[in-house]
Amino acid sequence: MYLSTATGISSTFQKPPHHIIYLCTMKRILTCSLLLLTTLLTTASFAQVSPAYEFRAVWVATVSNIDWPSRKNLSVEQQKLEFTRLLDMHQANGMNAVIVQVRPAADALYPSPYEPWSEFLTGRQGVAPAPYYDPLEFMIDETHKRGMEFHAWLNPYRAVFNMLTSSVAPNHLTKTKPEWFLVYGGKKYFNPGLPEVREHTVKVVKDLVTRYNIDGVHMDDYFYPYRIDGKEFPDQKTYAQYGRGLSKDDWRRSNCDSVIFELFTAIRSVKPKMRFGISPFGIWRNKSQDPMGSDTRGGQTNYDDLYADILLWLQKGWIDYVTPQLYWERGHKLADYDILLKWWNEHAYGKHLYIGHGIYRAGTNAAWRNPDEIPAEIRELRKYSTTQGSIYFNSKVFEKNPNGWNDSLRNNYYRHPALIPAMPWIDNAIPSQPLTEKLDNDQVKLVYKGEDKIRAFAIFTVAPGVEPKFTNAQLVQLIIADKTVTVDLNKVPDAKGMKIYAASVSPYNNISPFTELR
Repeated sequence: MYLSTATGISSTFQKPPHHIIYLCTMKRILTCSLLLLTTLLTTASFAQVSPAYEFRAVWVATVSNIDWPSRKNLSVEQQKLEFTRLLDMHQANGMNAVIVQVRPAADALYPSPYEPWSEFLTGRQGVAPAPYYDPLEFMIDETHKRGMEFHAWLNPYRAVFNMLTSSVAPNHLTKTKPEWFLVYGGKKYFNPGLPEVREHTVKVVKDLVTRYNIDGVHMDDYFYPYRIDGKEFPDQKTYAQYGRGLSKDDWRRSNCDSVIFELFTAIRSVKPKMRFGISPFGIWRNKSQDPMGSDTRGGQTNYDDLYADILLWLQKGWIDYVTPQLYWERGHKLADYDILLKWWNEHAYGKHLYIGHGIYRAGTNAAWRNPDEIPAEIRELRKYSTTQGSIYFNSKVFEKNPNGWNDSLRNNYYRHPALIPAMPWIDNAIPSQPLTEKLDNDQVKLVYKGEDKIRAFAIFTVAPGVEPKFTNAQLVQLIIADKTVTVDLNKVPDAKGMKIYAASVSPYNNISPFTELR
C-alpha cells in the first residue's frame, strides 16, 4: 500500500461540502422534526437492505509491523492472541475476508523452501518462531473457523525494505543472488527485467498455492517502484540486454505483463479455481495522457510510472478481480473518489471490482474528519452493479473506531452478512437445495444430501406477498456447516413478520434454490 497522505498526488485537498446544520427555532420545530424523521427512516432503510453478495475485506500489513504482529519478537502465544482478536474485531464489523501480507520483502511468514523467515515475526530474518509453529497455517485455520476468506498478499519485487535498518539473513537472495537486485531510494528491489527473477516469483507463488488452503492470491501496487524526483530506476544495463527493440517504457510494461501472465498460468495449473487479484494505484492514466484515462491530475499513474497495465490484464482475463486504491475523498480537486469510482466501473471488463478505501486517512483533513466520508463512499459504490465490494487499509486503524466507522459498519452498512461474490468464469455449479425436518418449538433441521460439497447454509427473509427469489430476499444469517444444522426460527435475525427461506452455499458461493422454512 502507498502510505503517503497524498498517494502520489499533490497534498492539497478540496474541502468537501458538510451536512447542513439546521438550528431549530419555535417556528421551525415542525420542519426540523420532519427532517429528523426522514433521516431516521433513511438510516433504517439502509440497515434493512444490504447486498447478499459483497466482498468486505481488510488489508493486514506485516511489513514494519504495521498491523500484525504489533511488534517484532512477540511470544508465539501473543502473536496468536493478537491475530484472533484482529479477526474477531473484523468479523464483528461485518467483514468476510482478510488480505494478509505473507511475503513483505522476499521473505516469508511461513516455512518457505525459497525465502527466509520474515524479520517482522522474530526480529531477525531467517529465525523461526519458538516454540515452532506455522503462522500462515494458523491464520488460515482461524480465518476459516469464522467463515471468512483468507487471501495471501505478496509483494512481487521489494527485497530489502530499508538498507540501513533491515535484518538480512545470510541465505536471503540479496546475498546469494546479488546480481538479481537493484538499489533505488534506500531499498533493494528485484530487477523485473530478468527472466530468472520472474521464474523465482512464480516458483514462490506456486509453492504457496500448492501447500496452503488459501482462498486467493493478492498483489498490490508495488511493481516498478514509485518514481523519485531526479532519480532513474537503474535498469539500463538490463534494458540493453533484453530490450528487444522496444522503448524502455514498453519494455518495462512487458516485464510486468509477463510476470502477471506467468503467475496466472501457474496458479491455474495448480488450482484451477484459485482467485488472483491485483490492488493497483488508483489512477490508470490521466485523461491528459490518454483519451481513455480518468478526469484526474495524478502526479503518478499505473501505466506511465509503475509500468502496470492493469486494463490489459483485465481484458486478457489474467486476473479475477481488481481493487484500485481510491484513497482520495469525494470532491478531491485532483482525484475525486466519485470520478474514479465511475471510471473503474467502466473499465473492469467483466471481472470483479472491489474498491480500496483509505480508512487510515481518518482525521488527516476536514474531509477525513467527516463521519459520513466512508459511509458515503459505500453508498456511492453500491449504486453500481459492476462494483462487488470493498477492502480497507489498514487493519490497525479499526482498533480506534475512527469517526465511529466501526459502529456504522456493524450497525448499519454491514449489519447483515454477505457472501463473497461468486465468479462464474471460475465455478458456476449450483448445489442442491437443503431438505428440512421440522422439530419441536419452531426448530427446523436442515439436511444437505447433494453430491457436490457445500460450505454453509444461508438463511434469507422475504416480505409476505413477495415472490421468494434471490433478488427480493435479504440474507440475515450464514451458518457454516457442510451436512446438517438445526435452525431456531425464533432466533433468526430481523425475521418478525417475514417469510424465512434457506439455501445451500457451495465452496465458491453459488447458492441453491430456496427451501421454505416458515
